[in-house]
Amino acid sequence: MAEPKTKPTKVPLEKFLATVAPEVRRQDAKVLDAMMRRVTGEKPVMWGPSIVGYGSYNYRSPAGTTGVWPVAAFSPRKAALTVYLMPGCDSYAKDLATLGKHTSSVSCLYIKKLADVDLKVLERVVKAAYANAKKTLDRPKAD
Repeated sequence: MAEPKTKPTKVPLEKFLATVAPEVRRQDAKVLDAMMRRVTGEKPVMWGPSIVGYGSYNYRSPAGTTGVWPVAAFSPRKAALTVYLMPGCDSYAKDLATLGKHTSSVSCLYIKKLADVDLKVLERVVKAAYANAKKTLDRPKAD
């Protein structure tokens, strides 16, 4: 079985953020980092080359695949900021309806720029997703 590509690294967040372009995306990533730290109480860890994660848990997929994944995470990708929400965006539909300009897929919330959304609503969604994940993830925390 292949080893997962997305796993914790030792790359300092500041070093990664220095590479994020354009400048508005880098600044938005700094705002998201501060929000995630405040909401989770966790320090950021780089997962793979571009995901910033907070906390971790061990998982087992329905197919039997196991691994480790952050409890809360985001990625300042070229096309948009991606915020990962557990167990999925549908769980936060009411709040997302008032968030502002965004798109979403199963567990990914896509925001072009933070200026397009209500940051209080975003923080409420991230806080709810983190709390929900911590409550439902009864597996031991990964080292």
